[in-house]
Amino acid sequence: MDDKALFKLASGLFLLTAKTDKDNGCIINTVLQVTASPIRIVTVVNKNNYTHNMIKETGNFNVSVLSETAPMDLYKKFGYASGRDTDKFNGYSSVVRSENGLLYLTEYSNAYISGKVIEEKDLGTHTLFIADVTAAQVLSDTASATYEYYQKNVKPAPEISNANNSGFICTICGYIYEGDKLPEGYICPVCKHGTEAFKAI
Repeated sequence: MDDKALFKLASGLFLLTAKTDKDNGCIINTVLQVTASPIRIVTVVNKNNYTHNMIKETGNFNVSVLSETAPMDLYKKFGYASGRDTDKFNGYSSVVRSENGLLYLTEYSNAYISGKVIEEKDLGTHTLFIADVTAAQVLSDTASATYEYYQKNVKPAPEISNANNSGFICTICGYIYEGDKLPEGYICPVCKHGTEAFKAI
């Protein structure tokens, strides 16, 4: 257990991985350490996400803190595509299986944390999972991929087409919602994150 790995949770985008009969993963934006002894973390996952169902079934997950080296291809594969029909880990040579049997990527991550769910909270469109940390390791000292870095260097926001030049961008996948107000309870049609993932352009 490397406590320094938990410092990597302070900011960034995360790759959440889980497994039932197959391995799967998705991009998330919320992981927080909530207690120091025992070490516990929380994560919030959209119920429409296939990975959510796997965590509900098994109670285990890994969180990889994505680094600035993560390419757009990774965001497309884990953020845009459904794991129901896709082997998302295909094509990566740096895939490692941790002690809990779940995969994580070493090449594009600066840390990974394994969690064992001890409690769940229903948040309507999402589930909050409270988990004991069973493993934590720093993989590199590369900077974490923050929203700002992602938007500036990986997927800059495109120009929107409406006359008022207003709208909202999903900070996870870059989808643009054109309009003056984001509807309450809106879910991104691409990556399935909720209104909390959007910011005004």
